[in-house]
Amino acid sequence: MSDDDLPRSVREQGRTPPEPAFHMKDRALGSEDSERSRQIISEPVPEYVFDRIDQDADGAGGMWTEPEEYSGSVGRTMFDTPSSDDMNVTVLLPRENMEALPSQSLVSIQSVPDGREYLAVVVRGPFAEPDGLRGDAPIVVTTTVKGGIFMPKFHGRVEVQLLGERIKGAVVPPRFRPLPNSPVYALDSEQTRDVLKLDGNVPLGLAVGHEDLVVSIPADKKLVLPRHVGILGTTGGGKSTTVSGLVSHFQAEGIATVLIDTEGEYALINEPTDDRNMALALSMRGFERKGVPDTALHHLVGRRTSNPKHPQLTPFTLEFSHLSPYLVTEILDFTEAQHTRYLKAYDVCKRLLRELRISPTVEEYGRFLEPDELEEGYPRMTLAHMLDVTRACAQIVAKEDDEISFSSPDLSARSDQALAIVREVRGLDHVSSWRALQGKLGRLHRLGIFDNKRVRPIDYQRLVEPGRVSIIDLSDTDSPQLNNLVIAELLRGVAKQQNANYRRAEEQGTKPPRTMIVIEEAHEFLSAERIKQMPALSQQVARIARRGRKRWLGLVFVTQLPQHLPDEVLGLVNNYVLHKISDAAVIGKLKRSIGDVDEGLWARLPTLAPGQAIVSMASMARPLLVAIDPTPCKLRMVE
Repeated sequence: MSDDDLPRSVREQGRTPPEPAFHMKDRALGSEDSERSRQIISEPVPEYVFDRIDQDADGAGGMWTEPEEYSGSVGRTMFDTPSSDDMNVTVLLPRENMEALPSQSLVSIQSVPDGREYLAVVVRGPFAEPDGLRGDAPIVVTTTVKGGIFMPKFHGRVEVQLLGERIKGAVVPPRFRPLPNSPVYALDSEQTRDVLKLDGNVPLGLAVGHEDLVVSIPADKKLVLPRHVGILGTTGGGKSTTVSGLVSHFQAEGIATVLIDTEGEYALINEPTDDRNMALALSMRGFERKGVPDTALHHLVGRRTSNPKHPQLTPFTLEFSHLSPYLVTEILDFTEAQHTRYLKAYDVCKRLLRELRISPTVEEYGRFLEPDELEEGYPRMTLAHMLDVTRACAQIVAKEDDEISFSSPDLSARSDQALAIVREVRGLDHVSSWRALQGKLGRLHRLGIFDNKRVRPIDYQRLVEPGRVSIIDLSDTDSPQLNNLVIAELLRGVAKQQNANYRRAEEQGTKPPRTMIVIEEAHEFLSAERIKQMPALSQQVARIARRGRKRWLGLVFVTQLPQHLPDEVLGLVNNYVLHKISDAAVIGKLKRSIGDVDEGLWARLPTLAPGQAIVSMASMARPLLVAIDPTPCKLRMVE
């Protein structure tokens, strides 16, 4: 072949034409057939073919270049399939870009050609798929087993969930879907933090799938903490680490924290951690080991504490007059007959206190207003008063009038008057029910925790001071009923003081105080099995929760048995930290209460590692899987 016979494109570039290619089957042909096929294949391509290629290339601007709107993209959107749903979009990635979109990463989709911009989050994947074949195709399986040069090329696939459409800087619910073959761009940490609204002054940990994306919540906005928090998970999941970390940050932000500790887990948080694993985790995050400063440890009088060496150890007594009579009958699990007789004795006791001028006093009598008995008890009424009245009623029914005596100083000093009033009571019957009620009140009285003159009751004004951390150690009570009485009184007292402080701040035009109450083992206090039999307690918690949202009083419910929490309690919670939960029935119950967690995160919940949690907060654009920060303080029972 002469130079004149070469195509124009080859002549101009001085290239040498390649040797004719031969089909593999020629090797099996005879010499005559082979020579004939060699002649056919060796025919030169007509020059007009190359001219047409050159013309097309010139018309397209020379060599092919990527359109400008696709520059810097990591993937493209795929066509929809019959299984597609409204909020999910499939994105395909070149092999080299698979690491650019880990789970939970955010992307921007520039829909082409309509020009719409969508924000989305990776909820499934990245998955590796062979090019042009199914991943389970026999040839793929075979080549995977054999390996080597027979492995097919592959690409990545992720499923993204649309967060919204960005219009003039604002993210609104998407009206349409991104069109197929639209470019997808990965957002960096700063862009992700801005879109997901992760800024705040209370850090929780690092978002899983990101190296430096800190998940934080604001401590000064009513839409978050005062709307109550649920920290749920099985034993060993990391709940105590989460709680202690939050308490430390609350104090730093000037929030008063009341930590009701039924197990004595937090009695040592004033000391730095000595756990080697926790210390290693702290060093990796660049944190120091340190305790929570200026904590106060309170315990019931006559009960032991988990940390007798605490520098601010304070025993306290309960005031019986602060407890609603209906709350007492529910928590002590009175029968219907005992409930009726308790309220009868309560009315008799009120009459005694009024007519003997014990409560109200002579000075108060003209302006005295009776309290709301659904909220609290009768002023200056003691458990000893109630026990005296119950015993007297039982003796009257048993025809033992001559044996009646009073042990409380107020009534014994005026025993004749008191006895005359009790004798006027009508409708007393069934001595066995009165004796049973007397026995229950007697056992409660012998504990010595009510109206004890040797110690003072809790100072609620001191409890809600800014930055104050107060730990209520109930580890030595060994009685859920007694714990519930204490918790009910604490909730009432803190709520009443918070209301007074909030009103004062409004009148003075100052910044309102902030208070958080953390209730450990919340399922023992508010049990779904007993909530219908405890309407007074349920209503009290609901009232405190509703009023607290407006007055900056937040509740934190911590439990390893969330299935025992009633739906009424879960309905009060707007923020969740979910550690490992394996029970499918429990997960199903939580799904009904927490609507913004996607299925990909729910699927991970049973297999979360210790310290990992799904965090859903009112301030965040969507829930995230978070590696909770290690705690710098000491815990008695590290999970």
